[in-house]
Amino acid sequence: MLDRKFIGYTSAPCTLEVEKGRLRLFAIAIGQADPVYSDEAAARAAGHRSLPVPPTFLFCLEMDRPNPYGWFDDVGIPLPKVLHGEQQFTYHRMAYAGDQLTFTAAIVDIYDKKGGLLEFVVQDNQITNQHQELVAEFRRTIVVRHG
Repeated sequence: MLDRKFIGYTSAPCTLEVEKGRLRLFAIAIGQADPVYSDEAAARAAGHRSLPVPPTFLFCLEMDRPNPYGWFDDVGIPLPKVLHGEQQFTYHRMAYAGDQLTFTAAIVDIYDKKGGLLEFVVQDNQITNQHQELVAEFRRTIVVRHG
């Protein structure tokens, strides 16, 4: 069982740059055919200052942090026993290619079900841009299987 003292644990903030090439590849990978996500001229014609960040790209970008699963080690979560439970996004403003986005994450809850066979870890993430403006928040729930 995970120690409930880790509720409130905050991982070190990480700042990552949004790169045009990554955005283009992501658009292809998700089947996004709208040229505003791959062609800078089309993006500008549509009123964007650069290529916009597709909604779920923020999760992929966050995985570029050094040792993205380091917080698992910090709180005693065994990676081979982890399942992805749920993820929710709340968007506050657009992010674009060239932005510097800072990710800050905190564990907000740990609870169990099935007599402790399944343990749930809820983590809230805030993403701000280079102007310290809130871009998005996402909540992820991971499930740790025991037994």
